[in-house]
Amino acid sequence: MDEQIKELNAFLEGEFMGIHAYEHYIKNTEDAAIKKDLQTIQQNHKMHAIFVAERIQNLGGEAVDDVGLVGAFQERVQQVKGYPKDSRAIIDGAIHGEEFGSDMMAEFVKGDLDLESRNIVQSILNEHKQHIELLKKHLK
Repeated sequence: MDEQIKELNAFLEGEFMGIHAYEHYIKNTEDAAIKKDLQTIQQNHKMHAIFVAERIQNLGGEAVDDVGLVGAFQERVQQVKGYPKDSRAIIDGAIHGEEFGSDMMAEFVKGDLDLESRNIVQSILNEHKQHIELLKKHLK
């Protein structure tokens, strides 16, 4: 059970990283349509964080409430590099973040999750794919 909670907490930290990244993308875009889609995706990440936190609690664990040490380091690196300002770079960055984040999060939960936890995680990862498709429409 402890390993499962650890894996779900790592997954949850990834959701928080997504929430924080979208905050910067939203702040830096001027395009109303892009901003609306970024806000929708950020809201989805917030809901995902709630679902995963509830699952952790239902398993008897304590849910993390931020990005963790690795996430904090990655966010600091991004702050130093700077967040993109133009629409194309914002969309490219968001797509890369969704793809990279989904791959990393899938690795975090490769262990022995119970069926309910696995279903929650798989549903969230499927939504991440939908986010990518939503973002790609802005590249056309």
